[in-house]
Parts: sequence; C-alpha cells; structure tokens
Amino acid sequence: MEKTGKKVGLVLGGGGARGFAHIGVLKVLEENKIPIDIIVGASIGALIGGAYAAGIDPAKLEKMVIDFEKSETFRSSPIRKFEDAGAEAKSGGMLRKAISFIKAGFWGMQSLLKQGLLSTEEFEPIISYFIPDIQIQDTKIVFRATTTDLRTGKQIIVSRGPLRQAVMASCAVPGAVEPLAHGAQLLSDGGITSLAPVGAAKKEGADIIIAVDVGKDISMETEMRTANDISGRAGDITSHCLLNYELKEADVVIRPNVGNLLWYDFSHARELIHEGEKAARECLEKIKNSIDFKKPSKMKFLPRFLRKFFTG
Repeated sequence: MEKTGKKVGLVLGGGGARGFAHIGVLKVLEENKIPIDIIVGASIGALIGGAYAAGIDPAKLEKMVIDFEKSETFRSSPIRKFEDAGAEAKSGGMLRKAISFIKAGFWGMQSLLKQGLLSTEEFEPIISYFIPDIQIQDTKIVFRATTTDLRTGKQIIVSRGPLRQAVMASCAVPGAVEPLAHGAQLLSDGGITSLAPVGAAKKEGADIIIAVDVGKDISMETEMRTANDISGRAGDITSHCLLNYELKEADVVIRPNVGNLLWYDFSHARELIHEGEKAARECLEKIKNSIDFKKPSKMKFLPRFLRKFFTG
C-alpha cells in the first residue's frame, strides 16, 4: 500500500508466550505491504516488536522461536523449570503432583527472599538471543518499549538507550523476573500499566493504530475453590476491563485465538504463530479500509468556492 501521510502505529500487547502470535500477525502485514511507521510493545510485545523493528524479518523470527525451545539458552534457563513443573502438575499422578507442590513451595520461599525468581543476569541471555545489541534510536522502524516504574506507579515509554535493556525491563514479569534498576526508577513489566499500550502509541505520534491483543481468554469453566483462586480471578477481570477500555482507542484490534496458555508455556509456538496469521488475515480488509479512510481528502486543498462548486 502507498503511504498516506498519516503515521501507522502497530501496538503489540503483553501475554507471555501467547505473544508468539505477534509473529504471525507480522508475517501477514509484511506480505500485504501494510506500512508500519512505529511499533510500540509491552512485555512479549516489546520482545517481538523490538526484534522486528531492528530488522529481523518474520520468517527468521519464526525460526528463532521454534529453535529456542531446543536451544541450550532455553534448556539452561530457570524459565524451563516453570514449564516442567506445570507439565508435571497437569500430567496427573500423586508423585508428579507432589514434586510440583514441593517445587512451588521452594519458589514461594524464594519469592520471600528476592525481588524475582529470575535475576536480571539469568534473564539477560534470553533477551540477547532475540534482540541485537543496538540502540533504540538505530532500529529500522521507530520503536518504543513500555515499562512500569514500580516506585512512582507510572508508565515509562522508553525511546532511547540500549534496545536489550529496554526490552528486558518491559518483559520483567512481576515476581518471576527481577525488576531493572535504572537511576531512581525500578522498572518492571510494561503490561502492569497497559497490556496493549494504545495510549503510548498515540503519545508517540501514531495517527492510525493497529493493536494486537494476546491477553488471556476471560471466560472460565473451572471452579474457584480457594481464596487464591478468587483473588487471581479478580485480578484477571480487572486487567481485562482495563485492556478493553484502552483498545477502544485503536482503529483495528487483532485478537488471535491464544486461549489461556501460561506466560512461560513456550511449547505451542507453531500453533500460536498460525493463530496470529489467521486473525490478521481476517482483519486485513478492515486494516486497509482504516488506512484508506484516514487519507487526507484532496478536496480539502481546493479553495472553498471550488469545493462548494464540485460538491454542490
């Protein structure tokens, strides 16, 4: 598509491993030559968006994600322990559930002693696997990462400095990954203040916004038996309502079918990428119409009396 003079912003939301669906969306947008002037990402959206903005094409990104699960970087990462424990709990059997319970207790104790189960040093190799060592100012597409200052409670839009550092701060899942100290700020997950930072994209000058929502499916069939279940459910509902409120400001919202996968469940990458492609194709016509609709009318450049003559 030809440039319209309006800036097209792509907002990639947070959602842990569910965010691999963003790659499928990028594949479809690139295939159809949808112009993207600025990418704003939160959490996993910052990881995928930062890599793409830096020049890694969707096909290569897809291969990197598929290879990641088999890589030594992932195998030696503490994140693998989360996934393994989750699989043990799901697989049933008293022994497996007992092992999972013990691990959960160990991690619970660790959470009382540290700011995150994973230190920034442990998390950094994962970020470096996907993100090149460049400055944000040097990305091929203008890129912004959102993060949250835990001290002030404010959203921080990172526009300068090391790309890896910005993405790592945006991806620092509360409790799981240690927040990043940056001067007087203590930076954590961008999804805390906004799972899909549409407002940030507007602040950065985007006129037309395509947002990708990879939040959890809010529908729930399982029973809520404990206080923790109720508390967690309440938090999910609050996040869902705030997310939908912000998404109202987007011109197009793409919602891949990502279900309720946990943030550390990296074993469904292929299916998630496929769901991203599918959802983006379903929105293609709306995307093109939104960009066309926002084109400045040539009529407005005519003198007023000529516009009146042509339009009656």
